[in-house]
Amino acid sequence: MKKLFPFFLLITLIGISSCGKKDPQLSKDNIDEVLAAMTLEEKVHLIVGLDMRSDSSVWISDSVLPGLAGSTYAIPRLGIPTITLADGPAGVRITPTRDNDTNTYYCTGFPIATMLASSWDSELVEQIGTAIGDEALAYGVDVLLGPGMNLHRNPLCGRNYEYYSEDPVLSGRTAAAMVRGIQHTTTVACPKHFAVNNQETQRVNNNAIVDSRALRELYLKNFEIVVREADPKSIMTSYNLVNDVYTSEDSMLLKNILHDEWGFSGTIMTDWFAGRHPLEQVKAGNELFMPGTMKQYNDVLAAVKSGEISMETLDYCVKGVLKLIVNTPTFAGNVPTNNPDLESHALIARKAGAEAMVLLKNENNALPIANNKKVAVYGISSYNLYLGGVGSGDIVTENPVSIYTILQENHYAVDTTIGNLHSTYATKEFERITPMQNQYLPPVLPNEYVPSAKELTTAASNNDVAIITIGRKAGEYCDRRVPHDFLLSKEESQLIASVCNAFHKAGKQAIVIMNVGGVIETASWKNNPDAILFAGQGGDQGGLALFDVLSGKVNPSGKLSATYPINYMDVPSSANFPYNYMKESMRVRKAQDNTGEKERNADYTIYEEGINVGYRYFDRCPEKVSFPFGYGLSYTTFKYSDATIAQQGNTYTVKVTVTNTGSVAGKESVQLYVAAPQANDMERPLKELKAYAKTKLLNPGASETLTMTFKEEDITSFSLDLHEWVKIAGDYKVYVAASSQDIRQTLTFNVKTAKQYPVKGTMARQLKEKYE
Repeated sequence: MKKLFPFFLLITLIGISSCGKKDPQLSKDNIDEVLAAMTLEEKVHLIVGLDMRSDSSVWISDSVLPGLAGSTYAIPRLGIPTITLADGPAGVRITPTRDNDTNTYYCTGFPIATMLASSWDSELVEQIGTAIGDEALAYGVDVLLGPGMNLHRNPLCGRNYEYYSEDPVLSGRTAAAMVRGIQHTTTVACPKHFAVNNQETQRVNNNAIVDSRALRELYLKNFEIVVREADPKSIMTSYNLVNDVYTSEDSMLLKNILHDEWGFSGTIMTDWFAGRHPLEQVKAGNELFMPGTMKQYNDVLAAVKSGEISMETLDYCVKGVLKLIVNTPTFAGNVPTNNPDLESHALIARKAGAEAMVLLKNENNALPIANNKKVAVYGISSYNLYLGGVGSGDIVTENPVSIYTILQENHYAVDTTIGNLHSTYATKEFERITPMQNQYLPPVLPNEYVPSAKELTTAASNNDVAIITIGRKAGEYCDRRVPHDFLLSKEESQLIASVCNAFHKAGKQAIVIMNVGGVIETASWKNNPDAILFAGQGGDQGGLALFDVLSGKVNPSGKLSATYPINYMDVPSSANFPYNYMKESMRVRKAQDNTGEKERNADYTIYEEGINVGYRYFDRCPEKVSFPFGYGLSYTTFKYSDATIAQQGNTYTVKVTVTNTGSVAGKESVQLYVAAPQANDMERPLKELKAYAKTKLLNPGASETLTMTFKEEDITSFSLDLHEWVKIAGDYKVYVAASSQDIRQTLTFNVKTAKQYPVKGTMARQLKEKYE
């Protein structure tokens, strides 16, 4: 039997060079020295995440902190620690229970991204980012995988709930505020998914065929904003291809545009198991594979040894991971307390949830509801409020409160006969559908209970107002569908119509609450209720935030971050979106028939609509809109006056005075759109959002002068012929607006000289005709 070499002595010898020097210990100032001291195997280990190191299904990071999304490889001899990564678009996503521990470790579930954008309040979003970063610190999370910030190209994208908006400026600036807040705590933010990840159907191999103009003006612009304004320390590439190349394998996207052009100095990582060719990912500058597999390790190691990947190329990626590590809380010596300030964070979440709600209709002051009124509560979501979506953006939270319960707890005269009946029905309905749920299919929604005519007559006689809540839940892995998701179900339509009719006959009012994460059809039923409130999905404080608005404690100041069309097919992208796609593995089908055929909108999607996304299209067809982008009412009214514009250098400054002309204190979000001169070289949108601002809480009669700025580069268009940004000469209009279709003040300015702005990369590799 061989005598084993003492392990401690082996470690000691490894740590001492032949000349007696100790190995360098990683610091922010000696990354190159540490890189030079690493073995080839250590370098490859470092760029491949720690989690799938064998064929087992054991998630190694769970031994560090249950529920982590991943972690990195440690090299103790060089002072390189493991760092941890957790999902986080709406809060830190970890498991609240631990083995051999009776305590629970909850995190705050904040309002979903769609709601945060609807607040139009960067300061508020930054506060939320700071709270999320604080909770990450408390639990020992180094990298927060968020914000999600792909555009709402189509209303039915399954993950729209964790993305911000159809507009790149609103999306980019909201994301920038979130990143600043998170990184203020030293937690690292990781915006995602870069780029053009606008559908979930076949997301791992969908090829987005997009022209360079739409890429630049829409799908890359929001990422450019977050990079330039917030300096995120990491970014996550997407699953999909763009014009025939996986994003994680695209050096034009990652090196030329992200690094060289925008000045991104952080670390690029893959989405989980994304990409197909590890060697191409390394060559493209995708520095970290997550969660990491042994195949990736073996493939890269073999490629370096054979010379297929140069040591210089590998070192580029290794250096990127080292830069990430030295910017983490763990490297700075953070010691997890496991005791975040959940009480103060709950208050922030509640405030954000209330201020982000959008009042879509309010006839005869149906809202707020006085506490001396008797209330009948309908709709399953009134008893089981959806707090967020499905997938990595979902947060495990403590003690969510329903609308029905919170009204009771605050001494409203709630009809308990109706409440008990519907609560029992809701419980049974969720028990029925729970076994039917599959994470790779759209969530099965419960059937609504429609009261009989006799029940409704009695309820209308006994109560002053009815509340009807319509709920939706969607998320990762699959997209929503038109029937029974975008459209109301037969039962939902009957419920709204019959309740509204019964209460109106009795001279009473009815209110609809939309507990949804994305756009739904509203045109067919919006005339029935007296009030409609988009309540979104407000996280674990969603019920309390909703009560604040219903009761009038908070005046809603949210405005829509996406357009609500009258019909789904009015949306230009709908002709190229899998709106009723039934889940079928394309790989299985191809293996069976061996044709190699590609299925449109599953294997590839042509972005034929170009820049005509959201209000950019609907501005030309306002008759097709149920509620426009940027729309939102208030319990009070506002007047805009004294708008001015001034130019200093390449910056334009617009000021406008906003006055509360109503009888209730409130806040107002002001939107600034710019209309470029129309020219023959390319069609331009009628106007585009360039800036926005929100007032403080204004008492009746009070005023505030808001200041908004934009730069000359912001009024350019991307030329497909020249492959660069172009600013044309002529007269420009500036619209100071309450929504995309509610212009309050108009200004003009003149650009005397045209100008061109070159770029580093165009990504113009593929003509869409190949797929037609």
